[in-house]
Amino acid sequence: MTATELDRLLEAIRACRYCIEAHLAKPLPHEPRPVLRASPTARLAVCSQAPGTRVHASGVPFTDASGDRLRNWMGVAPEAFYDESRVAIIPMGFCFPGQDAKGGDLPPRVECVRLWHRNLFALLPQLELVLAVGSYAQNWHLGGEAGGSLQATMLGWRRYLQPKRRPRVLPLPHPSWRNNGWLKRNPWFEAELLPVLRREVQALLVNFAEPETHQKTWLAKRE
Repeated sequence: MTATELDRLLEAIRACRYCIEAHLAKPLPHEPRPVLRASPTARLAVCSQAPGTRVHASGVPFTDASGDRLRNWMGVAPEAFYDESRVAIIPMGFCFPGQDAKGGDLPPRVECVRLWHRNLFALLPQLELVLAVGSYAQNWHLGGEAGGSLQATMLGWRRYLQPKRRPRVLPLPHPSWRNNGWLKRNPWFEAELLPVLRREVQALLVNFAEPETHQKTWLAKRE
């Protein structure tokens, strides 16, 4: 069976070694391991920053405490979250970027966006909702509509869910423990935004109706 254009692009991304072979001033400090998930049927996309150390080791996105908190925010079990036919997971940087002198994760590599993102999202026209997790994802997915800071963008979350937008975008803070202070200062996030997030996610996952031809083709390729 001939691979689809999306299959070929995903294969190329997963084989990418640009950040250690392109003679960059600051190459990736370890072997690349791109981590992402996408399918022609997923209507929900989780778009965050970049894999951390645990995800780099496992090769599976959000296999850490941040993932537990994110799934709790979404109100989904791991089985639904990792159902590639329903949920795409596309970070701004596909590989773990390494750590700074203080042990914090470095920003996502900018090369991923330049090389891959526009072509990848152009092949995912069925997406209905993007969860933009953190300011890097928010700035890219919202462009000039982003608020200029995480706080400003988060406070404007309602307008990004307007029905005329496709895909609609719902900004979220990163679920890392590093944002515990922000969460305490913004109790409206849990009281007002999380119920909407869970309703939106539930509607997309529960009412998921996969076209039979796409389902058979995609599942056959995964076997």
